[in-house]
Amino acid sequence: MMAIPKKLGKYEVAKEISRGNMGIVYLGYDPYIDRQVAIKVAHSDSLNDPESGQRFRKMFFNEAHTAGRLTHPNIINIYDAGVDQDTCYIVMEYIKGGGTLKKYCKPENLLPVERVVEMIFKCAKALDYAHRMGIVHRDIKPSNILVTEDLDVKLGDFSIAHINKADSTETNTEGVMGSPRYMSPEQLKEEYVTGQSDLFSLGLVMYELLTGKHPFMADNFSRLVHRVLTEPAQPVRELRQDIPDSLAAIVSKILEKDISKRYAMGLDLATDLSKAFDNLEKPEVDISEEEKFNAIKQLEFFMGFTDSEIWEILRASSWQSFDDSRDIIVEGELDDCFYIIIEGKVSVWKNNRSIRTLEKGDCFGEMGYLAKTKRTASIKSDGSTSLLKINSTVISQVSQNCQIRFLKVFLRTLIHRLSVTTEKISQEYVELSSQSGA
Repeated sequence: MMAIPKKLGKYEVAKEISRGNMGIVYLGYDPYIDRQVAIKVAHSDSLNDPESGQRFRKMFFNEAHTAGRLTHPNIINIYDAGVDQDTCYIVMEYIKGGGTLKKYCKPENLLPVERVVEMIFKCAKALDYAHRMGIVHRDIKPSNILVTEDLDVKLGDFSIAHINKADSTETNTEGVMGSPRYMSPEQLKEEYVTGQSDLFSLGLVMYELLTGKHPFMADNFSRLVHRVLTEPAQPVRELRQDIPDSLAAIVSKILEKDISKRYAMGLDLATDLSKAFDNLEKPEVDISEEEKFNAIKQLEFFMGFTDSEIWEILRASSWQSFDDSRDIIVEGELDDCFYIIIEGKVSVWKNNRSIRTLEKGDCFGEMGYLAKTKRTASIKSDGSTSLLKINSTVISQVSQNCQIRFLKVFLRTLIHRLSVTTEKISQEYVELSSQSGA
């Protein structure tokens, strides 16, 4: 392990902050300006590699060469770069906290929709500025977008950024550059890359921030490439139903495979995001996501689920609230949803007669969910009631582990329900037989 240097050039080094593919980032101090800085130090092994060392050195200092031209509130400032003996380093703005958007791409840690829109809006404006300066980032991904303590965002890591010169007809010859999970179709095909490629990558980040899921997840590189090039992204509203249609349309446009149908400039994307932000609807009942999560977690149905899996179910489902005597399911109608009672209770009606009451933690709608058949009974709310409505199509899109766990509990619930029903029918048959015998 490389020892922490005490000093690099005029900069004092305090401690390690993070590590990446290109180098180690330290917290440093500039005594002349009296401010904290972040100092990225290139990996010595990579620099000294006889085959790729020269290329690595060029890429490392490329960040200072490209990002150093940019001055924008949502792009990390580059202050200096140099070589101290055999150590190559870049000095940049220090972001207190040092987190990235990666932590907010997990189902259990998603941000409110309004906050996501605000963050992507700022990234779009920053990219628009960089693109107008002729710089294409080429590696937009959650871990390259830093987050301040007050959840402001800063684009970083311009190590593979490309300067598009207006009078140049050259094409990129470096091959595939970037992180495969966040590459645009044209990057994967090794075609000429423009700012629209960055916007596609930003769209992938936005999709993950909204849903906790990558739209083209695959278990190997070949499958990933195939999905990015040929398969449409699943509509975000199928994974998170509180996303308004206007925002879902923006995500679809960002992820257009045909570059002519994608946003041309970051400013165009920012404009649409601004309109969507103004039109975001507030929920009728002000129940926070955390409150919903806590209410669901305590139910017996979700015993054994991890927090992450519960968040996946919550995001993919619909939270519904009913006043007294409201129809939830109507006998004879088609409905493929499964319901779990979060608060309150419901009554089951057959031939205009109440035959049963279900309470908090109970489930109903299993057969319709499983077979998509007409409902054989009606369900009405009995007092103020809150339900989790789970659609069969949507649940198939959560993670595989979550699907397996959900299916096990669902089948156990269904078997129990059928067992109770069979026992009740048997008792009624015995009673009728004894009456007829009497």
